[in-house]
Amino acid sequence: MNRFDGKVAIVTGAAGGIGEAYARALATEGASVVVADLDEEKGRATAADIAAAGGGDAAFVKVDVSDVDSTLALAASTVERFGGIDLLVNNAAIYGTMQFDLLISVDWDYYQRFMAVNMNGALLCTRACYPHMAKRGGGAIVNQSSTAAWLYSGFYGLAKVGMNGLTQQLAHELGGQGIRVNAIAPGPTDTEATRNQVGEGMVKSLVKDLAIKRPGTPADMVGACLFLLSDDAAWVTGQILAVDGGQIFRS
Repeated sequence: MNRFDGKVAIVTGAAGGIGEAYARALATEGASVVVADLDEEKGRATAADIAAAGGGDAAFVKVDVSDVDSTLALAASTVERFGGIDLLVNNAAIYGTMQFDLLISVDWDYYQRFMAVNMNGALLCTRACYPHMAKRGGGAIVNQSSTAAWLYSGFYGLAKVGMNGLTQQLAHELGGQGIRVNAIAPGPTDTEATRNQVGEGMVKSLVKDLAIKRPGTPADMVGACLFLLSDDAAWVTGQILAVDGGQIFRS
C-alpha cells in the first residue's frame, strides 16, 4: 500500500519509540517524513536510516515543541525541503525521564515545563503547520494521548486529558479548512521509556488487567495512526482512539 504517495508528514518525538515507528511506517507507504526531535544525534540517525530503506524520503529537523519560534522554524524548514505539509503527528513528550510527584507538591517550574511540552507543544505545532496544510487543500493531524487520561496518573494524566480536549476543539476549528484532528491513546506499551519509568515488574502487573494479556508495542500503534491520517478516515475527526489491549472501557 502507498496511501501517502506525494504527502509530506511531520512526526515530533520521532528519534525513537512510538514516534520512530510512525515515521518509518509513513515513509514505507510513500510519504516524505520529517523526523522532528530535540535529540539531534538519534534524530539524524533515524532519518538517515529511513531514507536509506527506500519508500518516502526523510529529513531531520531539531525542534523544541514548547517554543513558538522553534515550531515555526520546523514548519518553514519542512516547506522549504519538501514543498508543503499534509500530515502532522504530535507525539513529542517528556515521559522517559519524567519525575514522579503529586500535583499538590510537584516543583512549579518543572510542572510548567512538563505541560508546555506534553500539552501545549501539540497546539504550538498545530498552529505552526495548519496554514501550510490548508494551502494544500487540507490534511490530517494525530495527537498522542494515553489511557492515563482516564486513570489516576498525576500531571501526566492531566496533560493527556488536555490533549483529548485539544483534539476535540481543534477538530472543530480546523474542519472547515479540510483538516481532520484525532488522537491515539496507547495503553501500557513496551518501549524503552516505559521500562525506564515503571520497570518490567510494573508492566507485568498492568498486563494482568488487560483483556489481551500482553503489553502493547510501537507496532501496535502504527495501524491506528496510519488509518487516522489516511483518506480511509475521511469522515473521522475529533475522536480519541484507545489502542490499549482492552485496558479502558468507556460507554
